[in-house]
Amino acid sequence: MPRTAPTARQRRLGAELRKLREHAGMNVAQAAQQLGVDRTRISNTEAGRFGVSDERVRALAEIYACGDQAYVDALVAMATERVKGWWEEYRGKLSASALDLAELEHHAASLRLVQIMHIPGLLQTEDYARAVFSTAEPEPTPAQLRCRLSHRLRRRDVLDREDPPQCTFLIHEAALRLQFGGTKVALRQLEYVVEASERDNVTVRVVPFSAGGFPNAGTSTTYVTGPVPQLDTVQLDSPNGSALLDAETYLANYARVLDRTEAMALSPDETRDFVHDIAHQL
Repeated sequence: MPRTAPTARQRRLGAELRKLREHAGMNVAQAAQQLGVDRTRISNTEAGRFGVSDERVRALAEIYACGDQAYVDALVAMATERVKGWWEEYRGKLSASALDLAELEHHAASLRLVQIMHIPGLLQTEDYARAVFSTAEPEPTPAQLRCRLSHRLRRRDVLDREDPPQCTFLIHEAALRLQFGGTKVALRQLEYVVEASERDNVTVRVVPFSAGGFPNAGTSTTYVTGPVPQLDTVQLDSPNGSALLDAETYLANYARVLDRTEAMALSPDETRDFVHDIAHQL
């Protein structure tokens, strides 16, 4: 049966199967003939509208002569996921992009991101997150605010699981100095950032004003590493939600953007001293 609303991960699996077919030089009709199914089955699977079994993924990989076993195994793992994530509780209550981001973080092997005007969501305190959400226009209702805040705080759980992703947070000085919620909230938020930086799986580095300009300075960017390089994803913030990019050129370009930004950032130890200095100025 067709899915009513495929997730970003389900759409990504379909897109990867389409890439395999195209790299093999086959059109939809040829692939369908080789697999012994109607061509609409191939089209719907590639669009993420239909699920696909692990056996079918392996059969398609063989038809497309894909010899990268690690890549095929990763696709099979995506196909066999049957348990809904916690973020599905928020479907219909929050935007699809908010759910897609939580899903990406859950499955990430590592995360590397740069934030310009806000503390990264995974490092936000409850009071800071509430203050950020309260600045939205139109202003959220109390029920909407509680829902957004609950989702934001549950996202942080990914850092506490037994196999957490390795995370590198590049935070611009502007985000550290903007006092969402006032001085008391801002001070506790800075303290929380320093506390989080002590985790084994978390690296925090500040990009100070003194570093000058840096690439892609107007957009907060997250590079999500998958189980294999072909399944990496870039997530970009925008006023209307977020955009997910997975084309090879985009992945390479944004990896370089983050490399250049990280090269301009303070070291982790310098960052902790820097954040302490800002906190003392509050």
